[in-house]
Amino acid sequence: MKNLKWVAAMLMTCCAVAAAQAASYPERAVRLIVPFPPAGAPDALARMLSAFVEEKHGWGLVVENKPGAGGNLALDQAARSRPDGYTLVMGQTDNVVLNPLIYSKLTYDPDKDLEPVGLVAKGALVMVVKADSPYQTVDDVIKAAKANPEKVTFASPGYGTSIHIVHQLWQQASDINITHVPYKGSAFALPDLLGGRVDLYMGSVPTLQGQIESGAVRPLAVTSDARVASLKDVPTFREQGVEGVEMASAFGLLVPRGTPADIISKWNTAINDMLQSPEARGKITQMGADSLGGTPQQMRDLYANDRQRLGDVIRAAGIKLD
Repeated sequence: MKNLKWVAAMLMTCCAVAAAQAASYPERAVRLIVPFPPAGAPDALARMLSAFVEEKHGWGLVVENKPGAGGNLALDQAARSRPDGYTLVMGQTDNVVLNPLIYSKLTYDPDKDLEPVGLVAKGALVMVVKADSPYQTVDDVIKAAKANPEKVTFASPGYGTSIHIVHQLWQQASDINITHVPYKGSAFALPDLLGGRVDLYMGSVPTLQGQIESGAVRPLAVTSDARVASLKDVPTFREQGVEGVEMASAFGLLVPRGTPADIISKWNTAINDMLQSPEARGKITQMGADSLGGTPQQMRDLYANDRQRLGDVIRAAGIKLD
């Protein structure tokens, strides 16, 4: 009995200490690792959250950009960090869903080494052509591809990216053969589209919105379920008779496995509170994205469903990176 009482007392003490630590958290600045360079959508979302929690809670959230290896460097660093609530990482569909399917060897497992906190936003992709292109609709491209297999060219910012996967989905759905031309980023692909060296290009809405508004490129379709608010005149693939080409990059926070549940809950609440702000939602819409939010479980389910849906496509196409 004495031993049992001692164990019970120790458990109560540990719980009290944990509760006190959670109540005083964070006692110093928290690091938010972003797997991309500054100025992109993930970076903008991270800095928006940083400004929000500083203003509302007085929390210090320091954004650390760590691009490279398709996001693997950043997620690996987060996975190896202490699970004390002082390291967060901005994950997205490409590095959480696609990388485990594409890379033969990863130094981290997003399911085993990281835990979801909450979704922030999702951004669709938009397919564009040069302003003077003869292609006016998706159907125009499909007819051209069927008449001359492999002659139509489709540029992407890289092999194994979500845009490459959309290319595969579209070919499968429309029974066409379009030549994929992978580049090392949009900075190399877009000039070739504008120069007429490739026929089609697809990128995120924020990346291409300026080119669309200037008239340099003409959008043909977006990959979302519904039209994008900032591109209301651009139809979806589905509206043009092509099913199964839906793809959106979902951005959300993750933490190292073992981070206390109370701390995860605090950050989940902070995300959802920010997304209730009309100002934040307006900024996200201007980026060409949609606000999300929700629970950690909803984030886990979304990524799991995408991995299952896209896994067959990736395996059938033999897409692999080492």
